[in-house]
Amino acid sequence: MVTKVFKEFFSSEKAGGMILLMVTAFSLLLANSPISEYYLHIWEFHMGPHTAGEWINDGLMAIFFLLIGLELKREVQEGELKSFKKASLPIIAAFGGMIVPATIYLFLNNGTPTASGAGIPMATDIAFAIGVLSLLGKRVPLSLKIFLTALAVIDDLGAVVVIAVFYTAKISFYNLSISLLIYFALFIFKYFNIRNGLLYILGGIAMWYFMLNSGVHATIAGVLLAFVIPEKSTSRRKSLSKQFEHFLHKPVTFLILPLFAMSNTGIVIESGMHKELLNASSLGIILGLLIGKPVGISLFSYIAVKSGVSNLPSKVSWGNIVGVGVLGGIGFTMSIFITLLAFDKIEFETNAKLAILIGSLLSGTIGYIWLKTMFKKQTKKSRKVSKFHFNKHHK
Repeated sequence: MVTKVFKEFFSSEKAGGMILLMVTAFSLLLANSPISEYYLHIWEFHMGPHTAGEWINDGLMAIFFLLIGLELKREVQEGELKSFKKASLPIIAAFGGMIVPATIYLFLNNGTPTASGAGIPMATDIAFAIGVLSLLGKRVPLSLKIFLTALAVIDDLGAVVVIAVFYTAKISFYNLSISLLIYFALFIFKYFNIRNGLLYILGGIAMWYFMLNSGVHATIAGVLLAFVIPEKSTSRRKSLSKQFEHFLHKPVTFLILPLFAMSNTGIVIESGMHKELLNASSLGIILGLLIGKPVGISLFSYIAVKSGVSNLPSKVSWGNIVGVGVLGGIGFTMSIFITLLAFDKIEFETNAKLAILIGSLLSGTIGYIWLKTMFKKQTKKSRKVSKFHFNKHHK
């Protein structure tokens, strides 16, 4: 039984993917127009101690990570990750989809100044991937949509772990201790089922502030906050956790992610820039997304099913799994986010962003064509089977 929450989630991510595509194209257009200087200056404008771009990347994106945490918690409690048998396939597939791209990247960049970018091709952009899948309409089996959603949510969690472990600056244990004490206090509030939403919001902001000053990336506070928001519901009201998730979907989808996309894709395309796509870092990102993702997801899924650990979802073929693996190569949001943490040099960052856009565009296009072809073959095959049974019955 598919919950109403999942349907709302899928429809919002579908719309979000289309919006991200439009704002990214618009941002690239403005960055290469006569008003390029003015457009790029917007994100460098100082608002207090930080620029507009920093407020988006470190502040608003913490809200995006809060939503990721809430979605993950829901999937574990009542969704596709509730039982090991259900959860095992997307978990194993997501792991393969992270480890193979990172291996490809490191193979090409090991021992170079760009080796720190290994986490870039590991991520999947859930909004874009679901947006492309939704273009195929009703031909897509519901079980495949659920598999992709669970895979992308776990992938996001993997990206959070990678950020926390590999992209954390020098730690201030004083600020980190205060942040964790606030978190412990919020945990106590949850234990006693205190349902005052404002209390968790204010506590979350305080936790975010001290996390920001601790050296651990502040967006981690968003994920941690999700797990201390009460999930107990009453006969009259939905749980506070579900209320937060429902409330955040639209602001994140239609405001925060488009702002993030616009502030980070203002890439000025200069002559000779295409040559940079052949450097080790750019190749590692493009090949990691375009080849590493589908190989990792498909291979690990195959091993999981053949070993008996997992079951292939109903009405889903191996061709469908490969297609979803290709869509997993749409990195975009999380890949760009990790880029900002991985590189200090602006040229490394710019080249990586361009490689992410190309790798994601190729993955989305090829994934769409692949799945469309698969569904056409499956439809023809099912029609032949139906016709055979009909003729057999009337003989």
